[in-house]
Amino acid sequence: MKVVLINGSRREKGCTYTALSEIAKVLNGNGIDTEIFHVGLKAVNGQINEIVKEVAEAMETADAMIVGSPVYYASPSGEVIAFLDRLFTTAEDVLTLKPAASIASARRAGTTATLDVLNKYFMYAQMPVISSRYWNMVHGSNPDDVMKDEEGLQIMRTIGTNMSWILKSIETGRKYGVEQPIIEDKIFTNFIR
Repeated sequence: MKVVLINGSRREKGCTYTALSEIAKVLNGNGIDTEIFHVGLKAVNGQINEIVKEVAEAMETADAMIVGSPVYYASPSGEVIAFLDRLFTTAEDVLTLKPAASIASARRAGTTATLDVLNKYFMYAQMPVISSRYWNMVHGSNPDDVMKDEEGLQIMRTIGTNMSWILKSIETGRKYGVEQPIIEDKIFTNFIR
């Protein structure tokens, strides 16, 4: 099994990466492979197609996805929004029904609004959303601060534990003949008469 983790921060090894790494440790400890992709500025400097293609290809064989973003103006980073817009437009077929989780890192506030935006992508693609024991967030101005956020780190570990449990439950279900839901063609209703 494998989980793809998306670092939507401009900083490759900042607070968001630190939180994602905490989740990855738990997943790895449960025998699940992980790969972290850093979106960074690629989504806005002319390389969006390359990073979307890279992640879409990884998701073809991955079993789940976790997206992390810092809070910028009470919202996910513009880079991760641009990336997710393109990814979900072009690769929804390899995302549908795969479990997903979102995490937010912030100095202070804006985290719940950020999680709300990120989770909507998953709901659009029928991806089961994995939760923790509280909002999926860490706090700190730098990675050292994040490592002092004991509650936030516990939340990240719980996401890893819950994701591991769901993935193993799905795998067990497949072994016993539990089939995936049939995906209906989308119906688009136009409200303008």
